[in-house]
Amino acid sequence: MAKESTLTTSDRMQDLLLESPGFPEFLLGLATLSASLLGSDGPVTCTITVERDGGLSTVASSSEEGRRLDETQYSYGEGPCLTALRQHRLVWVPDLLGDERWSGYAEAAAREGIRSVLAVPIPSDASSRAGLNCYAKTINAFDEETVVLLEQYAASMSRVLRIALRLHGADVHPEHLRAALKSRAIVDAAVSLIMLQHRGGRDGALEILRLAAKSSNRKIHAIAHDIVQGAELPAPHDGGG
Repeated sequence: MAKESTLTTSDRMQDLLLESPGFPEFLLGLATLSASLLGSDGPVTCTITVERDGGLSTVASSSEEGRRLDETQYSYGEGPCLTALRQHRLVWVPDLLGDERWSGYAEAAAREGIRSVLAVPIPSDASSRAGLNCYAKTINAFDEETVVLLEQYAASMSRVLRIALRLHGADVHPEHLRAALKSRAIVDAAVSLIMLQHRGGRDGALEILRLAAKSSNRKIHAIAHDIVQGAELPAPHDGGG
């Protein structure tokens, strides 16, 4: 599990809010940041669920798989994430198949390869309820330190989400989420091309993209799109040094 202070994480959330082109991209970034913080023996998928006016929706997911897992839970009308959201308490499931609650959903999620779930409510206003959901494909993927980190993270997320809602409004539709996921896929493809060209790591490739965006005063996604379409790759350094 990655270790990171709440202050540092809060700063990253604020940077994300300032740099994201829209609300769907900001929410997607929150889910992706959550997944990056909660590394275990394998990859972790994170989603954000909102219940408003009796309706449930996944407003952000770090992967398409996460959205499907949430929607499976909605179809059963019960599960660890809905329990966390509705009862406003953390739900920690070390092994879905060893847990007797939500048996129908547990079996369905296990068929998708999911074995551990960690869900925590996100403090919100009186008109809605929200929760952060984390899925892993190994048993006992989350330890006590992860639980503490996630509760602190949800508190920080609550503050930034309220600011974001005031700036962008509350409407996020599934097609917006899918568009944001597609946008991220384009950036990932460009990063892979840069890594191959310069024989470097992912962090270095992302830094090259950031420097190119800064020097050209363009969005990272626009530059990534050009690269995927065959444009010349940016240089490893921003003009010298």
